[in-house]
Amino acid sequence: MANSVITVDKATINKMKKHYENISGGALPPGAIFIAKGPTFTITAYRSGKVLFQGKEGSQEAQLWESQQNSSSTSSNKINKSSTQGAAKTKYSPPDNISTLSIIGSDEVGTGDYFGPITVVATFVETKHIPLLKELGVKDSKGLTDEKICSIAKDIISIIPYSLLILHNEKYNDLQTSGMTQGKMKAILHNRAIQHVLKKIEPAKHDGILIDQFAEPSTYYKHLQKERTIVKDHVYFSTKAEGIHMAVAAASIIARYAFLKEMTKLSKECGMELPKGAGAHVDKAAAKVISKFGIQKLKQFTKYHFANTEKAKKLV
Repeated sequence: MANSVITVDKATINKMKKHYENISGGALPPGAIFIAKGPTFTITAYRSGKVLFQGKEGSQEAQLWESQQNSSSTSSNKINKSSTQGAAKTKYSPPDNISTLSIIGSDEVGTGDYFGPITVVATFVETKHIPLLKELGVKDSKGLTDEKICSIAKDIISIIPYSLLILHNEKYNDLQTSGMTQGKMKAILHNRAIQHVLKKIEPAKHDGILIDQFAEPSTYYKHLQKERTIVKDHVYFSTKAEGIHMAVAAASIIARYAFLKEMTKLSKECGMELPKGAGAHVDKAAAKVISKFGIQKLKQFTKYHFANTEKAKKLV
């Protein structure tokens, strides 16, 4: 089955709607204006101007409207391609066309938060799912409100394969006390989450693996030396990888969603709303936890080695 996506203006959308009115109908996905189903193709037009053509003759049908394609989209693609080509290339650098490929992506949330766990997610996004994820609003979770993240996450977890790993505070503190760095913890979690996704999608093939870079590749693999299985084939690293492929953007959203759920659980257990981040407001909340439960309780709720612990003690 061939899939094609083009971007057109509102006037062209209206022309298409009229052109296909005899075969239009059916339940509309979020953000869609109309769906038209022919014998050998299905067309879904979205309010954003994107139009998805699917089916045996979907590509041919898309070509009929290609001349109406939004020129600003073309300019944007040229800029992105130029930016990518200008970056220094290594064997771990993503290929120029990675945004169009079927990719496993991984990202993590919670590493800089005093309260709450670290959540790591790997997802598999096939080329055919990229247009739909865009329509659902998938992008870097840091640019979305918590409410929007929860809404989008609930939609995408039923569409794409993923693996979620949660490193709870007590385990985190045990590992940290034993001498393990946070960087090593993250490397192990990313590697295992990616392994889980690889098993889930068998025998489907992927075009590569993209990790949101938090360490140099050499350091990442050094952290994994004692792991039984290490994923190395077609692995790419990039900072701000959520802007390079939808798989990482989706992973960041699911990871954030899981982190928020865990924070809600901890807040209920603590009997007060626990703040995110690691600023002065967090110190005050930690001081309240100490006053209420004692200092040892912080090991259940926090990353105990953060400087916030000593600051909270002084506030008490």
